[in-house]
Amino acid sequence: MANEDLNHTASGISTASAGGKPAKKQESWFEVIKTIFYALLIAGVIRSFIFQPFNIPSGSMEATLLVGDYLFVSKAAYGYSRYSFPFGAVPISGRYVASAPTRGDVVVFKFPGDNSTDYIKRLVGLPGDRIQMKDGVLYINDKAVPKVKVADYIEDFGGQPHHVPQYRETLPNGVSYNVLDRDTQGDLDSTQVFVVPEGHYFMMGDNRDNSSDSRASVGYVPFENFVGKAEIIFFSTDGSSRFWEVWKWPSAIRYGRVGKLVY
Repeated sequence: MANEDLNHTASGISTASAGGKPAKKQESWFEVIKTIFYALLIAGVIRSFIFQPFNIPSGSMEATLLVGDYLFVSKAAYGYSRYSFPFGAVPISGRYVASAPTRGDVVVFKFPGDNSTDYIKRLVGLPGDRIQMKDGVLYINDKAVPKVKVADYIEDFGGQPHHVPQYRETLPNGVSYNVLDRDTQGDLDSTQVFVVPEGHYFMMGDNRDNSSDSRASVGYVPFENFVGKAEIIFFSTDGSSRFWEVWKWPSAIRYGRVGKLVY
């Protein structure tokens, strides 16, 4: 029996297939394709059901999130809708295994205007809330949200430090975060009263004078459009190095932001 097994193996190595190619080579290509398939399948499952990476392309959430931050978004935080899956490929309606979001969460969602563009903002208004801005102060259900001046946010502006007034807001549920006030008479510093419809939420950027959010073009965001909750920054770069400038990579990384929780 041992000789038969050995002979069978030797035959498998040396015998050419009908196409004239060694059987071992065909099998190795099959293994490569199978490995790639399984890797893509696992990545797709993780992306759809657990965590999805995103990068920050604009300054609307400064100083909480900066351009060049890369973060993981929890897909399980609010349950699943069609927008939990790549390209909205699963044609389902509503949310499944849904968990209610919390006021103050930093949320990635699909822009209601096209249901495809990813936006990231802070959730400040729940269904039924009355939301209004008065002279740069956020009001929720006719009560002013406490806003305390803290140290200025300092950014690089043409190679020179630029100071931006920064405040600490504390929502009714105790969630605190910093907001920027670049213009004390900004277009969106005073608004009408917004009454958030059932099944929708009100979103605002922390960079209050440089954010397209529910005060303007975004409007109310349906719960179905939620993609997930921002959880942690896993990488951050200040953009000072191009992709091919490998020697500049170490100095471009914002090491202090890597591993920082988003709140």
